[in-house]
Amino acid sequence: MSIFIDTSTRLVVQGITGRDGSFHTRQMVAAGTNVVAGVTPGKGGQTFETDQGGIPIFNTMDEAVEATQANASVVYVPPAFASGAIMEAADSGVDLVVAITEGIPVLDMTRAFAFTQDRDVRLLGPNCPGLISPGKGKVGIIPEQITAEGPVGVVSRSGTLTYEAVHQLTQAGIGQTTCVGIGGDPIIGTNFIDCLAAFSEDPDTRAVVMIGEIGGTDEQEAAQWVSENMEIPVVGFIAGQTAPPGRTMGHAGAIISGSSGTAEEKIRVFEENGIAVARRPVDIRDLIKEALGL
Repeated sequence: MSIFIDTSTRLVVQGITGRDGSFHTRQMVAAGTNVVAGVTPGKGGQTFETDQGGIPIFNTMDEAVEATQANASVVYVPPAFASGAIMEAADSGVDLVVAITEGIPVLDMTRAFAFTQDRDVRLLGPNCPGLISPGKGKVGIIPEQITAEGPVGVVSRSGTLTYEAVHQLTQAGIGQTTCVGIGGDPIIGTNFIDCLAAFSEDPDTRAVVMIGEIGGTDEQEAAQWVSENMEIPVVGFIAGQTAPPGRTMGHAGAIISGSSGTAEEKIRVFEENGIAVARRPVDIRDLIKEALGL
């Protein structure tokens, strides 16, 4: 199976006629995603062409959802307008909004996050690569060619490290159920625990890779949740182990406060809660092999 998306996902692309939206729409369609509509204000009535056929464009999310019964949206909209696009999507009746946009002001996201929560809409991101369920579809920018169908779930704060971990697993002959990049901004819609809970309920996911970063305490909270709730093995990796003290690095959310956000602290908590920790990304595949008994 998979989490959050599957073959029943009916996707709207917000910003479909922009540079990023148009490129990644074609990639998502090629990966088997059912893209049913696009939204670009002022371009309603036009058609976005792909090798697999035309996709109707609407002026608003309400129009798109009413015409196509879409249940998910992906946002490729410039930062100044992205929070509005997120709220428009949440108000249209979709169940999932994936915000790829980077650089959305924190105050804007504070409003957008509360808006999605009030409407019980799952928000993934912002500033994230989205997610992919190999063989079922993808929503976002994770390259399909590095993935394969299999029994391992992947959740990561880092987009680039998501790709690295997935590539290492695929090269070792280990496929994935779903790969999720949650994003590294201070305010994100879906966190580690949300994804771990979904993976724990997926009968096809037999192990999970969790990739964190320096800054914050999300990883520690997730590790505690794993020890109390997860029956399948979890393998971890923390980026930023060699970050110089006192220097700001990585995502906007990678802010170290005291010792709680350091790599050393996160690794310690992982290990105390039964999560095997890879010291290098390449070690993830060996720990997963061990966890799966391969």
